[in-house]
Amino acid sequence: MPFEMNLVQRGARLRRSPFFDATQRYGARAYTVYNHMLFPVCFGDLEEEYWHLVNHVTLWDVAVERQVEITGPDAYAFTNMLTPRDLARCAVGQGKYVVITAEDGGIINDPVLLRLGENHFWLALADSDVLLWARGAALKSGLRVKITEPDVSPLQIQGPQAREVVCSLFGEAATQLRYYWCFETTLDGIPLVVTRTGWSGEVGYEIYLRDGSQGDALWERIMEAGRPYQIRPTGPSDIRRIEAGILNWGADMTLENNVYEVGLQRLVDENKPTDYIGREALRRIKAEGVKRKLAGIEIEGERIEFNNTRWLVTVEGESVGAVTSAIWSPRLRKNIGYAMLPIAHTAPGTALRVAFPGAGERQASVVALPFMDPGKEIPKG
Repeated sequence: MPFEMNLVQRGARLRRSPFFDATQRYGARAYTVYNHMLFPVCFGDLEEEYWHLVNHVTLWDVAVERQVEITGPDAYAFTNMLTPRDLARCAVGQGKYVVITAEDGGIINDPVLLRLGENHFWLALADSDVLLWARGAALKSGLRVKITEPDVSPLQIQGPQAREVVCSLFGEAATQLRYYWCFETTLDGIPLVVTRTGWSGEVGYEIYLRDGSQGDALWERIMEAGRPYQIRPTGPSDIRRIEAGILNWGADMTLENNVYEVGLQRLVDENKPTDYIGREALRRIKAEGVKRKLAGIEIEGERIEFNNTRWLVTVEGESVGAVTSAIWSPRLRKNIGYAMLPIAHTAPGTALRVAFPGAGERQASVVALPFMDPGKEIPKG
């Protein structure tokens, strides 16, 4: 039975993706709202979807990764001003995982940036409104840019057999695409950008549809190519992304956090020759040191369900922080997650207590991140 959308939608302000009808046909069981759009989060049991992801191949409707497109004669200079990463190191046809920083160093968003031309960029967004931020930043910058939301809607093909599906769709050359690179192409006349990226910690590709009227055709074409490899639609796997140490903006980091607190300092190019929004704040934060940090944790006891709220963390009865994401890993046979804690309580082995709303407390301990594949050998392979 298709999910009854009247349970979550009132009126036309919540947008539907070009793949919405397909997700209904294929039995999406639950949706959330992300970037003002309806987002299918599961088509079946979440643990079954996890095992299918790690053993076979899955298809995700992630059109909620709304794009901010930046073009114009000064598009490079302006986009470079938004992020601590030095985009001089980003070639045309390459992508970068970046943070968009506020003037106080806070994380506005952590998109995947694609450079499609010398002065042509896409930002594939997490769940916050960068379009308005970028337009505001451009207003008095004196730079000649055009900032829009284009007709672009991504899908993700994720799992160890993703390469075979992409080969069937685009030929052998597509499987040689390097990690975080992209190419423009068409499939049966459908205009696309294909990238070697994903949110799973597995081998993955994103297929960016450039004509929303052809969403259904693209979905069915991918499903047809994937049937020999047992492809199935699923939602993104929180189990797998937590195992991989992938963060979720809005839960594990917000505008109140900076890169040093959440372990994303690698996204700051210290010797970047040009200025960017938040540079002085980040220099000050690094020099002074942070007072809190996002740490990996393991929670003892029986399997837990994915948290819908932040859970209180205590040490010797004193409140010290909160669990931001936590879930049962069926492969590790452990409850794993992240907690924002004072620096004094972030050393591996630190004993904690986690309070479950209405269900008592459990022992927990700090562990190193990520929980699996620290060198990202799986998605790079």
